Amino acid sequence: MAVSVLPTPISWHPARANNTTLLIHRSSTTTNPLIRRHSTVVCSSPLKSSNSAEEKRELLKQYGLDPDEFLSDPTPSKSRRKREQQKSGRGERVGSAPPERMKPRETHKLLQVLGGTARRKKLLSPKSMDVRPMMEVVKGAAFGILQAAGGCPTSLRPGRWLDLYSGTGSVGIEAISRGCSEAHFVEMDPWVVSEVLRPNLEWTGFLDNSVIHTVRVETYLERTKGDPFDYISVTPPYMLVDYESLMKQISESSVIGDDSFIVVEYPFRTDMHETCGCLVKLADRRFGRTNLAIYGPKWAQKKGRS
Repeated sequence: MAVSVLPTPISWHPARANNTTLLIHRSSTTTNPLIRRHSTVVCSSPLKSSNSAEEKRELLKQYGLDPDEFLSDPTPSKSRRKREQQKSGRGERVGSAPPERMKPRETHKLLQVLGGTARRKKLLSPKSMDVRPMMEVVKGAAFGILQAAGGCPTSLRPGRWLDLYSGTGSVGIEAISRGCSEAHFVEMDPWVVSEVLRPNLEWTGFLDNSVIHTVRVETYLERTKGDPFDYISVTPPYMLVDYESLMKQISESSVIGDDSFIVVEYPFRTDMHETCGCLVKLADRRFGRTNLAIYGPKWAQKKGRS
């Protein structure tokens, strides 16, 4: 530790205490003999003991000097330094970019209704990939199979549709457009419901024919009671569900009946059973990395595969 101050012409007076050398100089000429001016202090010590700092402070006090001006505080511990930085708002890396704020979610109109009364109407969908609508080629194939299995190639049999993991609502909207009297939409994301699903229903004029359930699909299947649906679409996010558990829950719930049809979109290399409760598999198609399975009553089996 060393401290220096440039003096006027000086004389040096060494002092020693407890192996600590202190050199003090005083002005050799002063205009007022009654005033003594203390100037530079140079302090060095070879001591390694824990008491050396205190000894230096006492020695500085003996010569009328403020120890705080010459002795620096010990380096604070990491935890103490971190707390001080948090209080002062410091501690960020120099030149580091500020934390990135979450960008607002946006929508665009890339989807459209393929058939029925709302044909060619554009639908909103999120720009991000957190909601993955059913591809139009897959949707068109699914409704073609359902219409043929129901005995009416141009439209669906009148009935109620349950759109699980509905997202944009494009599947349920397609169902109403093609002849269903009512559709229930199950979507857990409130933003998707308010900014995408509901505006799509208003735009197509199907809001009065719709019921929206803002809950998890698993919760809805556990709680719902009542009459079974005529049609059920299952289009979950691929990596976030266990298809075997999901299909088992659907088969044991009250949403399916003896005459129900189920449309399931699932990823490549996923095994789907030949039955779902009392229903049998009518079709199983592949579209690139996307597969489509359709279950229905046994009486529709030949029609669905024709």
